[in-house]
Amino acid sequence: MFTRFKQKIIMGNMFAEHEFPPVFNNDSKVLILGSFPSVKSRADGFYYAHKSNRFWPVMSSLFSVSLHSIEEKTDFLLSHNIALWDVVAECDIQSSSDSSIRQVRPNDISLILDSSNVENIYVNGSKAYELYVRYLEKKTGRSAIKLPSTSSANASYSLERLLTEWSVVKLFLDSSSD
Repeated sequence: MFTRFKQKIIMGNMFAEHEFPPVFNNDSKVLILGSFPSVKSRADGFYYAHKSNRFWPVMSSLFSVSLHSIEEKTDFLLSHNIALWDVVAECDIQSSSDSSIRQVRPNDISLILDSSNVENIYVNGSKAYELYVRYLEKKTGRSAIKLPSTSSANASYSLERLLTEWSVVKLFLDSSSD
């Protein structure tokens, strides 16, 4: 799936807008927030599209599922009560570098929080956490739980270590379904 995304280059930085919707429904119990989609994700129109990002391998391992297509991933998220979006709606960014994110306009996550059963908010990495605290925590009145980034740039975390840390999402969902 190819989605056009708005961008313009300004003094070496690219202004980019997040142009694909969040994944959620009324039954969503957790919200996972990234920072901003990578170039590959923006081009494909879906989350964590770069093959080196370990988000989908982590979800696949934790929940013992095989996830390949966007439809399979969307169905998985909805059937497991997981909402997925990003903190940033638009920003200046260099390529896919979180550290280069500037001029942030955050997403309005009340869209999800007001129409679902989200109890826990998890953020994927330090930059997403920093942006959440800076732009959204006060508005939502809810703290977020920081998880290690699934990006390949987070080389200090092996897949096994990520699975250990990210298992809190599955544990929460398992406990909330009782």
